[in-house]
Amino acid sequence: MNLALFDLDHTLLPLDSDYEWGQFLVRIGAVDADAFARRNADFYAQYEAGTLDPVEYLEFALGTLAQFPRKQLDDWHLQFMDEVIKPAIRPAARDLVKRHQDADDLVAIITATNKFVTAPIARAFGVANLIAAEPEMTADGEITGKLRGIPTSGPGKVIHTQQWLADKGRTLDSFGRSYFYSDSQNDIPLLSAVTNPIATNPNARLKAHAQAHGWPILTLFDD
Repeated sequence: MNLALFDLDHTLLPLDSDYEWGQFLVRIGAVDADAFARRNADFYAQYEAGTLDPVEYLEFALGTLAQFPRKQLDDWHLQFMDEVIKPAIRPAARDLVKRHQDADDLVAIITATNKFVTAPIARAFGVANLIAAEPEMTADGEITGKLRGIPTSGPGKVIHTQQWLADKGRTLDSFGRSYFYSDSQNDIPLLSAVTNPIATNPNARLKAHAQAHGWPILTLFDD
């Protein structure tokens, strides 16, 4: 058995699900349009530049979720999936995931975006294993606005992957091959930890790094 790990935003999806969720909340009038859109855009620009403070962003994102009852959030997310996510899922991305599943690889999506936003997306790809930022929740499932544990970004992706595998009695070294597909230089720590790093729809900084290190480059979509 091999291991296949996938980043989500701009890797399997031609968009950033966290950013689009924020834009969705603006469109439906759930949050103050000007203030939220400006803050959301600022965080996204920091992410693109590689300067984002993940804890600061997650506290902002989860704090926004905490303003609403969970049932309302779930209803909105169904609409978000239908209007934004499902139309964006490309056959090439589905096929890539399925090839690994058909080969009986252990498949997981690992993303810096929080689990509330990404769990339904992972299910849409048919992926049961999701490693994502964990929102703290009350006993009855309401989101408190706080983060559980450390962010699943940068070096944190390595830590979370190792812990997830340890819970299964495995390590990265216990697989014949371990693949990680990602678009961003933010994921170089985990890309460097697997046997088969694949720069997928890479941004300029990751593309340069991949070329310098002889990593394969995969283009699933051009947008």
